[in-house]
Formats: sequence, C-alpha cells, structure tokens
Amino acid sequence: MTEQEIFTKNLILSTEFDRYILEHPEFAEKIPSDAQVVLLPKDDPELSRVNLDIAERQREKGQQVVYIHIGSIAPQISRLTKVSMEVKIA
Repeated sequence: MTEQEIFTKNLILSTEFDRYILEHPEFAEKIPSDAQVVLLPKDDPELSRVNLDIAERQREKGQQVVYIHIGSIAPQISRLTKVSMEVKIA
C-alpha cells in the first residue's frame, strides 16, 4: 500500500469517525483526554496493521491508547434534498 493510499483511506476513516462522534457524543466522552486514538478497520487488515505500526512509533511515553474497531463504512449516501432536473433541447 502506498503512502498516498494510506493517507486517503485514513482521511476517509477519520472524517467518518468525526461524524460518528458528532452523532454519538456519549461515545466521545469515553475517550480519555490526550489519548492516542487508533482507527482499526476490520474490513481492511492491511490498513489496521499500518495504523498500529504508525501509532506505536508516534506514541508518547505513558500515553493512553484508545483502539477504535470499525466494522465497515456504509456506502456514501447523498444528503441532497429537493433535487430537480430541467432538460432543454437546443
């Protein structure tokens, strides 16, 4: 997996996790302050391994670690409303 692929996948995961904690603030309250959060997607074992390796290298001594196990990401659904279309013949 290239660095760009890792970056892109983790960007999607972190964005979706941010959305999740906005919708479930009680989940976010359980994360200790200053903890290292490691996202581990179950459907992408290679990315999970990479994220564990990165976390191990970046972890500060004595820092708490929170492993977030993610089952999967649902296909993106459009949030558009009241969409209409107009087709004109030239």
